[in-house]
Amino acid sequence: MSGYGAFSAFYDALMTDVDYPARAAYLLELFARHGGHPHTILDIACGSGRLCEALEKQGKEVIGVDGSAAMLMQARERLSADVLLLAQDMRELDLYGTVDGAVCTLDSLNHLCRTQDIAQVLRRARLFVEPNGLFIFDVNTVYKHREVLGDHTFVTEQDGIVCVWRNHYLARTNEVDMLLDFFVEQQDGTYERYQETVRERAYSERTLRRLLAETGWETVAVYGDMSTDAPTPDCERMVFVARNTRTVEQAIQGE
Repeated sequence: MSGYGAFSAFYDALMTDVDYPARAAYLLELFARHGGHPHTILDIACGSGRLCEALEKQGKEVIGVDGSAAMLMQARERLSADVLLLAQDMRELDLYGTVDGAVCTLDSLNHLCRTQDIAQVLRRARLFVEPNGLFIFDVNTVYKHREVLGDHTFVTEQDGIVCVWRNHYLARTNEVDMLLDFFVEQQDGTYERYQETVRERAYSERTLRRLLAETGWETVAVYGDMSTDAPTPDCERMVFVARNTRTVEQAIQGE
């Protein structure tokens, strides 16, 4: 599983294209569209807490979980004391109680490069989302990994930070190895270099539907990103809405 070391310090500065209030509103729209009106929401792989912040402003009680201590430090500085933050690998999710619903956004599950790891996250989430509760998550598509990320190089500059992002595409597994070089401007005008490596894997809709079914989730709907339409062949991100089929009796018995 990929982590965020150097990247955590620059993540927010480079992710300026994400409208977190709009994404929070979209997720809440999907909850409502499928009969969910959660008060308590778990944000799996919450990163620096910007989605947690947007959900809290919508009146939700939020729990954030992330495997990166550096990311959680940023989240703690941003969020109110009412937001509980837990340093946990998403495959080892362990809450003090249950939540009404859960989300996992911005391709976080793509960092898991084995189907058994995806299944493990789904099993753990099933234990802590209320029976009939919804889990909404998104993933990068195979199309994006093959056609958009591919073997391409991207250069971005933002607030004194230059990022050179080089990709290597592994066609057999739909994985992309990413080498990120960050050049950060210092007070004397020179630049200091930081480096991060990340690997992500894209999964087909069919595979994710199968994993959901095998781990006790019903796939309620699959959409294109920020849409309520079905994903198109060239969409770059899919959004899954899954319902926990665990019954109240199973929850009481700890099954």
